[in-house]
Amino acid sequence: MAKKQSADTYDSSQIQVLEGLEPVRKRPGMYIGSTGYDGVHHLIKEIADNSIDEAIAGYATRVDIILLEDGGITIVDDGRGVPVDKHPKTGLSTLETVYTVLHAGGKFGGGGYKVSSGLHGVGSSVVNALSTKLIAEVSKGGELYRIEFERGATSVPFKKVGKTDMPQGTRITFYPDPTIFKETIVFDYKWVVDYLRHQAYLTKGVYVAVRDERTKERAAFYFEGGIQSYVKHLNIGKDVVSDNIFYVEKQVEDSMVEVAVQYNDTFVELVKPFANNVLTPDGGTHLVGFRTALTRVINDYARKNSLLKEKEDNLTGDDIREGLTAIILVKLPDPQFEGQTKNKLGNPEVRRYVEQVMNEYFAYYLEENPEVAKKIVNKALLAARARKAARAARDNVLRKGALDGMGLPGKLWDCSSRSPSDSEIYIVEGNSAAGSAKEGRDSKTQAILPLRGKVLNTERARLDKMFANKEIVAMIQAFGVGIGEQFDINGLRYHKIIIMTDADVDGSHIATLLLTFFFRYMREVVEGGYVYLAKPPLYSINKGQKKTYAYDDPERDRILDEMISEKADRGSQINVEDDKMKQAGVTISRFKGLGEMDADQLWETTMNPENRVLIQVRIEDAEKADAVFTKLMGDEVSLRKTFIQTRAKDADLEELDV
Repeated sequence: MAKKQSADTYDSSQIQVLEGLEPVRKRPGMYIGSTGYDGVHHLIKEIADNSIDEAIAGYATRVDIILLEDGGITIVDDGRGVPVDKHPKTGLSTLETVYTVLHAGGKFGGGGYKVSSGLHGVGSSVVNALSTKLIAEVSKGGELYRIEFERGATSVPFKKVGKTDMPQGTRITFYPDPTIFKETIVFDYKWVVDYLRHQAYLTKGVYVAVRDERTKERAAFYFEGGIQSYVKHLNIGKDVVSDNIFYVEKQVEDSMVEVAVQYNDTFVELVKPFANNVLTPDGGTHLVGFRTALTRVINDYARKNSLLKEKEDNLTGDDIREGLTAIILVKLPDPQFEGQTKNKLGNPEVRRYVEQVMNEYFAYYLEENPEVAKKIVNKALLAARARKAARAARDNVLRKGALDGMGLPGKLWDCSSRSPSDSEIYIVEGNSAAGSAKEGRDSKTQAILPLRGKVLNTERARLDKMFANKEIVAMIQAFGVGIGEQFDINGLRYHKIIIMTDADVDGSHIATLLLTFFFRYMREVVEGGYVYLAKPPLYSINKGQKKTYAYDDPERDRILDEMISEKADRGSQINVEDDKMKQAGVTISRFKGLGEMDADQLWETTMNPENRVLIQVRIEDAEKADAVFTKLMGDEVSLRKTFIQTRAKDADLEELDV
């Protein structure tokens, strides 16, 4: 029984009251999600989204981002400019109020914005609180106003600076605080480029640009076609059913619904839902409305035009969405997002708005484009047949006891632990390597699944084909999550799935085939952080009784320089007979593959948790990952050739960390 403490140990002196922006600095993760790479870049988004909101509202035509040489960043727009008059409640200038008071902004229904990506009104003040320095400049009526802050507190008071050539707009410069962002405060140019490209797609007619003063790189985007251009971009490298993209933009009550749809010849769905330019990866009511209407309209068309026989079942949503690329963009005055990260839209009325628009206008599109409509329906019918064939193939495999959750693949050497968090499975290429791995492993926590046949390229295969591939079936069976309709991440038997292949071209190809399978059919396993690439050493370096392993050429050179007192000129190749190396008693050998290692070496270098190097496979951007796998594993040879040629000098499996 717990010992009861004296009541007088808890009094008012122990109650902490945080004022102003102190709560943000105390718990930054509550406001920006993390204090790592993502958090640093979320600061950019909070400020730049304000500029984009001005463009959405029709007040701005241009947004510029400049990455400064001194580590700061400047974001400029030609919108109305943050108000500079005295705020009636705070007694301060409105500009100072916006940057020092949480929940102060023009996005609470006061008339500042009819539509905005901001919801909570904390963005500007949070960025200020988490910056060592922030400078806010506003141009209005040819006059320039300025204020400076340090870690959220005013350091240079608000004042009118004088005349300016810029008639109106806002210019914000800030520097992330290294005491908050301890992992990095360096802004990623590529992240900014991707962010601005997306905003240009979603806000047709706005010009966006980025300039990196550190490297002199620059980029700019302008898309008159808006989300139609976005859909075209997503379908690069894929054969489309028709160049004729379905597009509609329609006002419904106080909201705007904008949708673009185009089908391609792949077997996967790529639908990106946005609300007020904010990507909602977990979907929400707008996505539900879109899917419901799409399924209903296509089934109705198929019935009406006798493409679906009277006795045939309706096409399912999964059948209809195979090969679908779509952008759904809704703009509404009072978006109800789930949390500050805005992953899901909750407004119930939006489902009705999107359904209404799709029911009417997508039906028109099919009627007016009968050839396109027929291709879409026939593609869905093929998907339905493949689904039924996959189910039959799965049932056949089930009858043989391969996927029933009771039996495990005969070639699996399982671990004794039944705790998924403690268990890991190595997918190993080749019999000899698998044998060494089995002998050298920790059998309590490490399972071994050898690959003894060709791994199917799942980029171009439906489930029915996959059930005919022994290697794919063995993995589905071993992992325990099922596949397709039966997929359930909660059944995962190992919290580390480690792909262990040779460090050569063949090994990289096998790893890429496996990653394609995970990305296309078990994406949640990757998104959960459960998939890893093992990195075996390339070299064994010996000096007397001392044995060291090097995982790449630079590490090899560093180790050799330490072992050899006088640095030898080795050139581009290591010559094991080099006089200086012989004199120092150093020998070096290069591993040609995992099969060359005995059980002890494999354990010591690649499987021992204390020594091994693992690369966690992450999906930073599903859109990028989709494009990479289309290029690497699709039918378009020219795209694959260009991709490989542009990366040949630094080719590495870590390139797939997208």
